[in-house]
Amino acid sequence: MNKENRFQFINSEKCENVTALDATMSDFSYSKHAHEEYSLGVTLQGRQDFFCKNAFYKSASGNVLLFDPEDVHDGHSGGEQQLKYKMLYVHPDEFRPLFSALGYQQNSALRLNQPMVDNPILRHQILRLSSIIQQATYSKIEFESGLFQIAQSLVAMSGNLDLGSKKSKRVDKLLLRARDYILASLQHNVSIDDIANVANMSKFHFIRQFRQQFGITPHQYVLSCRVNFARRILESGKSLNQAAFEAGFADDSHLNRHFKRIYGLTPKRFQRQFS
Repeated sequence: MNKENRFQFINSEKCENVTALDATMSDFSYSKHAHEEYSLGVTLQGRQDFFCKNAFYKSASGNVLLFDPEDVHDGHSGGEQQLKYKMLYVHPDEFRPLFSALGYQQNSALRLNQPMVDNPILRHQILRLSSIIQQATYSKIEFESGLFQIAQSLVAMSGNLDLGSKKSKRVDKLLLRARDYILASLQHNVSIDDIANVANMSKFHFIRQFRQQFGITPHQYVLSCRVNFARRILESGKSLNQAAFEAGFADDSHLNRHFKRIYGLTPKRFQRQFS
């Protein structure tokens, strides 16, 4: 077995409170330690053995690792095969407003309590955000959307998720102002904080109110508007690169990914139908 031990840490360019780790381990063992962040990971290859919360765990490929802040744990490769895994370290300050917006209103910090789970949706979300952070370019909204989806899965696991389906009959003028700001700022690299400031609301209150009123998170709304705008650009005959630029996507690949999720095919295949 190749005795490689490699640890690559990448700080998010959009948020100093989020760090990604891409690790390969063969004969290395972590000493007992704890992080101040939530530590969220996925075992990709091999077996990851660790002790946490007075129990011993063996994480096979595909399992999700969840450590609360200050959870004491260790870790090492538990088999002959080389261990590969990815981790996200998210400071509680970054998750707190998202947890609140999703219905977790308790005074105490949200506790995950399950160091290892088999959750395909959460696994996909962690790997997707890790991939975004590792890219050279990505938008603030794309990053925040990925983090919000992870927060939603964690709050759902805690049993406190409130989807905010109770829609108000009166559309708040501040929310309409925020929506107009979004539509006027598709080309710009805006964040949820920027949009919430336009509505004169705190971040968690804005996310909650926006979702209750429009049935979609502001992150999803921005990305949806950008895809729709890019579609109109493509229909006009402009190039994929031009559509991505004018619609506020970091590059063609980012537009490709989000376009296919909404329309079921790539922008190029979509455009061919009109040529």
